Amino acid sequence: MTRTTRLRHRLAVMLAGPLSLLLACAATTTAHAATGEPSGGRGGAVGGYAALGDSFASGVGAGRAGGDCRRSSLAHPALWAAGHHPGRFDFAACTGATSADVTAQQLSGLDRSTTLVSITVGGNDVGFADVMRTCTLSSESACLESVARSEKAVDHDLPGKLDAAYRAVKAKAAHARVVVLGYPHLFSRDACLMGPVTGREQSVLNTAADHLNRVTRDRARAHGYVFADVTAAFAGHEICSADPWIHAPSLLTADVAYHPTEEGQREGYLPALTTAAGPGHA
Repeated sequence: MTRTTRLRHRLAVMLAGPLSLLLACAATTTAHAATGEPSGGRGGAVGGYAALGDSFASGVGAGRAGGDCRRSSLAHPALWAAGHHPGRFDFAACTGATSADVTAQQLSGLDRSTTLVSITVGGNDVGFADVMRTCTLSSESACLESVARSEKAVDHDLPGKLDAAYRAVKAKAAHARVVVLGYPHLFSRDACLMGPVTGREQSVLNTAADHLNRVTRDRARAHGYVFADVTAAFAGHEICSADPWIHAPSLLTADVAYHPTEEGQREGYLPALTTAAGPGHA
């Protein structure tokens, strides 16, 4: 048994319970919309701001996360609202949400007064939780097969699902600027010895993230939305880097594994949202 295989087995045994529970929750949590009070108690340059999407938008991993949807006051939507004081802040993003959940359960706070919408969604539509569970707890071959199935879904299933969600947003908030944020690379460019995830798996997972981002970007632009790519912002801050902004899987981080840290939300996602929102929302 090689050293990597021994490490994979040891960490898999330690993480199987908590990590599987987290990823199962991420895949099945019901997305409940929640309307926040106007930030700071006063109106600002923007009318209403709505934050939609999955766990990367709700802020799992940043700390101070609570409720069924595990929204965090340190997530980039909450940080943006705190700094810009929109007339209304609807923080509807929910851990585990798919594009269908966005359409069905996260749009109640949108109306003609909504001037800004941010959304990160798509990973759960293509089985991101299952992929990461497999790559963390199973063999390399099983991981690569899982990634291949996910990438097939990115091409064949995801475009139509994103189109439906984006059209639903437009129908509710026809005059809003919509910012679609993508996903970062999870691992640094130079593969490292990271417990059960091999160097080949790390590279394949990063390539899959690029694929997901390209399709998301193309569909966002087709609807006239702004796509904000966060991969450059996270460069040098992935798992295995000297200053990681993404939680690696461990006994201490099993409930937030593979999600941005507080720094990732503040230094990675927040600047991307602020720039993409444009001067009219500064």
